[in-house]
Amino acid sequence: MYPWQQSAWSRLQQMRERLPHAILFHGPAGVGKADFMETFAQALLCENVRADGHACEACASCGWFAQNNHPDYRRVRPEALEDEPATEGDEGAETGSKSKSAKAPSKEIKIEQIRALADFMNISTHRQGLRVVVLYPAEALNMPASNALLKTLEEPPPGTVFLLASNSLDRLLPTILSRCRKFALPMPSHAEALAWLKEQGVADADSWLREQGGAPLAALMEAEGGNREDMEALLHFLAAPSVDGALRTAEKLAKASLPALVAWQQRWLYDVFSMKLSGKVRYYPRYQKELAALSGRVHTASLNRAIKAANERRAVADHPLSAKLFVEDMLLEYTSCCA
Repeated sequence: MYPWQQSAWSRLQQMRERLPHAILFHGPAGVGKADFMETFAQALLCENVRADGHACEACASCGWFAQNNHPDYRRVRPEALEDEPATEGDEGAETGSKSKSAKAPSKEIKIEQIRALADFMNISTHRQGLRVVVLYPAEALNMPASNALLKTLEEPPPGTVFLLASNSLDRLLPTILSRCRKFALPMPSHAEALAWLKEQGVADADSWLREQGGAPLAALMEAEGGNREDMEALLHFLAAPSVDGALRTAEKLAKASLPALVAWQQRWLYDVFSMKLSGKVRYYPRYQKELAALSGRVHTASLNRAIKAANERRAVADHPLSAKLFVEDMLLEYTSCCA
């Protein structure tokens, strides 16, 4: 568990006596919701829980859990995350490891995965305790899977606890939200996240953290990747937009992560707007001079139009018809608003 989760863990322990059948952990991506849920799942299955609510790490149940083969535990997540470590930094990873086959692994949770829980939930537990199902990210549920899960949550099997996580509650069915107890896992303070990143040995930790919107695990992952080329190419264009530059940059970024490109642009636009209103920059202090110049010449109405377009584009970034055309259109639209 991470330092910024200690108070949330204490709050969670207060629910142990009257445990709901489904808890939905929600908060920004990159704060460690998946790890927090896994820790709680192990504690629920532990046969000798410590006074602080953590698993003992010594009983048979903890041994099975550590080996990822506890008979009373199931994890449900998209195929794209299945080749990643059991407790990856967060449940909202933009990309999973690539499949060895030609077909890209699915980023959705499918109805077959929900139906596969039926046998698990209809047999007796192995240790006369709880069954625990961890599911993340909940917004990856496609519609058939959402409806199948909803039926289960409406008539929960006895002795079964569902732990779900979401980065975006507004992307979930209201009926699913209504059948879960919501539990917030907020962003840590900048100082707390920065101290943790420095403990991990991250160089230039403040810049990485700001660029990832204050999410420490996302910042760590990006810093370890050590590649700012795509981001820098985009920011360089955003600082001095032009039609020719849009076409050249789109060619260069055609294979980049589209959700990441949109997120970087949204943060850039936030900084332009913030600079215009208050003279402050949140995400890209390295570009303060360029942001100041841009905010001085762009009209507020044009900036609002660019922000609205970026927000709408984020909703379709995971499934574009053509990646290159998506980037071209995004940059040309930005140019029309901000050049």
